[in-house]
Amino acid sequence: MWSRLLPYRTDDGGRTMRDRRGGGLLAQLRRPPGGRDGRTMLLAQFLDRLGTGVWAAASVLYFTFVSRLDAGQVGLLLGVAAVVGIAGSPLAGQLAQRYSARYLLIWCHLLRIGTMLLLLVCRNYAALLAVMAVTCLAERGAKTLEILFATRATDGQRATYQALARTAMNAGYAVGAGLAAIGLAVGTADAYRALVLANALSFAVTAVLVRRTGEQRAAGPAAPAAPRAAARGASPWRDRGYLRFVLLDVPMSLDDSVLGVGLPLWLITRTEAPHALAPAFLVLNTVLVVVCQLRISHWAEGVRRATAAVTLNGLAMLLACALIAFGTGGGPWSASAALLLAAFLVSGAELMRSVSSWELAVSLAPEESRASYLGAAGMAQSVQKSLGPLLLTGAVLTTGPLGWLALGAGIAGLSVLQRKGCEERLAAMAASRHQVVPTPVALAGSSPRQ
Repeated sequence: MWSRLLPYRTDDGGRTMRDRRGGGLLAQLRRPPGGRDGRTMLLAQFLDRLGTGVWAAASVLYFTFVSRLDAGQVGLLLGVAAVVGIAGSPLAGQLAQRYSARYLLIWCHLLRIGTMLLLLVCRNYAALLAVMAVTCLAERGAKTLEILFATRATDGQRATYQALARTAMNAGYAVGAGLAAIGLAVGTADAYRALVLANALSFAVTAVLVRRTGEQRAAGPAAPAAPRAAARGASPWRDRGYLRFVLLDVPMSLDDSVLGVGLPLWLITRTEAPHALAPAFLVLNTVLVVVCQLRISHWAEGVRRATAAVTLNGLAMLLACALIAFGTGGGPWSASAALLLAAFLVSGAELMRSVSSWELAVSLAPEESRASYLGAAGMAQSVQKSLGPLLLTGAVLTTGPLGWLALGAGIAGLSVLQRKGCEERLAAMAASRHQVVPTPVALAGSSPRQ
């Protein structure tokens, strides 16, 4: 079925895109878009997320048992850091318009090494706040620079590379969480510190791998000074159409909070399903990403299919929210089945969104100012991670089934607006590219050459 959906486009070597995709996931990981650089960056992303997975699983316990913070202090610490991290994406995008994205990414990893080591010696709460804020700032900046690298290195196969990257990153998170479980089982302060060092080590190896890649230049015939001039002339902050896309991308990304916050809390507080079911949501999501992301990305490759995926994302979220609202009020078996099916639909929405969001963020941006535009687009995920849990806990869960229905209907409605806005902007960009610029001869009244 999936093979019939793949277009027969050819690459520079004359092979069909279907031929390049052949061989399955492992073959694609061995021969990814971008060649050697693409393969090196995929390994770097795997190791980065491995360390991040270790830290994500251990951070709350580290702050509680090593830094001796109470629950309120930990919540404030992580919340403030997440808010500060929102600025990381646009800052990285602006800097990438002027400096090497590759070296900026290396510096982001070096900065994260420094902050992890500082955590081991920080005893003052204000110092911990500053260290975690810088950590989140560097983390969000690194993610934007990774996207920029992939966009430049694999311009013709962005969707395929993005699918492979998500697979590698999810695998890294899973392995990291497993390694963290060993330290958490030991449960001593030294074991927690060892997990922090493991995170720092992953960033060090990642920086070395990034150093081995080649510098990726923006495509196009622009002169060397063009990026600097473009950064002054074409700013995403003055582009209302692009800002509208970024703003609507925030609710489109709420699948992350629904899966990680909404479903587990709803299970515990409003259903008779066993609490042990909660980890299954993330396990199911990880399996679906590994199994299906590459195929979904192939299907949704290109701007036309990416815009169609936007509304499919909204539809999947509407169905998932309706199922949560109406299907979880029975006994433990029926509630468990409804929640697992809802998690499946939310994961499907995430697969669609991950393809469409990146493809459209790149396609809707002017090529000469792509770095700063992608930096602005990266804010959507940062804002969602900061505000999404608050929306779920403060509005949706407190209003019960009605809150879930409102959430699903809102996302579905906004997805229609997002698709319409993207189609209009893409049409305007296509018309602008094909507009005939009169030559001096034509202006003088001569007929153009036939």
